[in-house]
Amino acid sequence: MSSPAPIVEPREAPTPDPAAIPALSIDGVSHAYGPRRALMDVSFNVQPASFTALLGLNGAGKSTLFSLITRLFGIQTGRVSIFGHDVSKDPSEALRLLGVVFQPRTLDLDLSLTQNLLYHAALHGISRREAAMRSVELLTRIGLADRAASKVRDLSGGQMRRLEIARALLHRPRLLLLDEPTVGLDVKARADIISHVRQLVTEQGIGVLWATHLFDEIMAGDDLVVLHQGKVLAQGPMSRVITEAGAQDVNTAFMRLTGAQVMPGGGA
Repeated sequence: MSSPAPIVEPREAPTPDPAAIPALSIDGVSHAYGPRRALMDVSFNVQPASFTALLGLNGAGKSTLFSLITRLFGIQTGRVSIFGHDVSKDPSEALRLLGVVFQPRTLDLDLSLTQNLLYHAALHGISRREAAMRSVELLTRIGLADRAASKVRDLSGGQMRRLEIARALLHRPRLLLLDEPTVGLDVKARADIISHVRQLVTEQGIGVLWATHLFDEIMAGDDLVVLHQGKVLAQGPMSRVITEAGAQDVNTAFMRLTGAQVMPGGGA
């Protein structure tokens, strides 16, 4: 008589490590405007507490991709998720974790700095008392606390950008998207914005996707995604992208990958 088979206790599924979940995952995303294909099978990840540069010429598809991530456009093909939350299936939770600075100015010029922040906070369901506290904290951090009651139209371009970043951080997201945030700014204002965003990565652990066509905004330790005519041509640590392209610097690597001419002044 055979002995009974041993009882095997079911094992609990391992709990996923939150640190292993990408801040942003783009998986096989394609998008077309009628017959024109703007994005073709785009895939890459942005990790938490990292700075990822999305490098491409004007018209490469960067703004289209941002519109898909933020649900301004519906996703036609592929999947976008923010910390594991599918943007299409679980948009409320996904977008709660996201802050965005678009290329066009979106501030109300006739409201004060504080009023702009309080209005944004109300859209996110933040109480007025909590919003007021966060507004003071953020304006202090960006060096504009003394301008809290000023109208936005009285700010410089660089100050407006800093305010837009503060507004994007008001609901305390874990991922920040910035679409060509330094366009039209002078050298000092550009440097200030870049430094401020990099501090957010190191001090607050925010994941950043920074869309740009300017090589000098990318640093050696950054992750890099090269987007050209709607396709990802290379991705990974910047040093690896340069090496695999057989180049000595990001300018030459971009030119070899895309066949594009390098513009003077550090632009693509």
